[in-house]
Amino acid sequence: MVTRSSLEELARSEGCCLFGVAELTWIDKSDFLLEPELLIRLPRAISLAAPVSTTVLATIHEHPNQLYFHHYRQLNALLDRISLRMVREIEQAGFKALAIAASQIVDWQNQRAHLSHKRIAQFSGLGWIGRNNLLVTPEYGSQVRLATVLTNMPLEAECGLRTAERGAGCGECRACVAACPAQAIHETPAEFQHQACYAKLKEFQSQGHVGQFICGICVRACTGSRR
Repeated sequence: MVTRSSLEELARSEGCCLFGVAELTWIDKSDFLLEPELLIRLPRAISLAAPVSTTVLATIHEHPNQLYFHHYRQLNALLDRISLRMVREIEQAGFKALAIAASQIVDWQNQRAHLSHKRIAQFSGLGWIGRNNLLVTPEYGSQVRLATVLTNMPLEAECGLRTAERGAGCGECRACVAACPAQAIHETPAEFQHQACYAKLKEFQSQGHVGQFICGICVRACTGSRR
């Protein structure tokens, strides 16, 4: 029998460190690039997180490198495989499910994906949106990669309202502010300068450090209880 507990056990046994469930009705979906009818048919979201290696992150200094680039891609692939396994389990139980890729930009001009993994993770109880505009978890800081599975399976969800109110969870920590090479991070997520960040990512790519728009410097700085 497929249950929330069995799905979480599957996720953790395959490499996930965090698992949560949210009701989509709790979440602002105005910028999601999925058909509204699909989101009505699949009203719940399973959030999956896999940990980023601290050893790999420690190799990042003034710019991302090939070690991080490879690790980043492998974590995304791992999450995608876990998501597909979860979809199969749910569908074999007679429900519908859709895996959303761990990292897939659909609208490059505006840097938008099918949905916001971090927002779903926030309302799934995994953490809050930090000053760095990333999900911050108590256990791992921002050192996680995320994926989402949408489903109509009746799964017990977290309290989205309570989770959303944890936005001040960063407290006095400003490690990411000091570390950001683009100076894009400020006091609140709303002040995050997307264009400055994106310009720095393009600079890193044009300099040949990595073949994708990634950085990892603020992720390295945001450790949670790993510190």
